[in-house]
Amino acid sequence: DKSSLTRDLKETYSMTGASHLLALSGLHLGIIYALLSMLVVGRRWQMVSQVAIILSIWAFVFLTGMSTSVVRSAIMLTVYALLAIGHRQKMSVNTLAFTAIVMLLVSPQALFDVGFQMSFMAVFSILLFTPLFYRPFSAEYLMTHRIIRWLWGMVAVSIAAQIGVAPLIAYYFGHFSCFFLLTNFIVIPAATLILYLSLATLLIPSIGVVLASIVGLLNTTLLYISTIPGATIDGLHPSVMLTASIYAIIFATYYLLWLTIPKTDEF
Repeated sequence: DKSSLTRDLKETYSMTGASHLLALSGLHLGIIYALLSMLVVGRRWQMVSQVAIILSIWAFVFLTGMSTSVVRSAIMLTVYALLAIGHRQKMSVNTLAFTAIVMLLVSPQALFDVGFQMSFMAVFSILLFTPLFYRPFSAEYLMTHRIIRWLWGMVAVSIAAQIGVAPLIAYYFGHFSCFFLLTNFIVIPAATLILYLSLATLLIPSIGVVLASIVGLLNTTLLYISTIPGATIDGLHPSVMLTASIYAIIFATYYLLWLTIPKTDEF
């Protein structure tokens, strides 16, 4: 329910690159999936638990109105859960492509939806660039330095997602958020905490005071970031041809880096 969001607050989230927090997406479903996965009692009941999680995820999708980004995420999580049962590769470009085919077969006009385009480009870019960003590190190093692994994981995913959606954001909305990396280090942990506390508030209403304080602090922090000089670059509006050319350069650069960056142990 976003009826209480003011225009200024929406603009603040947009300028700081935190708009994805206001739109139900893979971030929220991922948090819910992780929370439900914690309740799994053991590998013996893995199939039953995964089916229960899938049903819960789709119940959430129907409850929230079946927006494009949520449906995309739910289909991918469903495939992820089924592949987890079979001990197969859980998340890949093939999984994303299968999700796109299913959604377009049901609703072909979704291809022209801004949310559909941004959602798939963000995930596609994450699947491509995140393994590339991990290449300089060995699996052993990251396993023994968990804080560095978490920090670098946030950096890698944030930059990868921004690479995928930045041209579309410039094309449709005419701006680029310069502090998106700083913002993600704030909003992703905050979103996780807010969602968990929201669920806890259903059981213990008094927690709502703490929840409101965290939300207020988050909004204040983003408002401060949006006032920093150079927080956003406005007036971009590239043409369709220029946007396509930017993507061509991005993927050509990706291919070049994939060939040149030394490959360590896969993480």
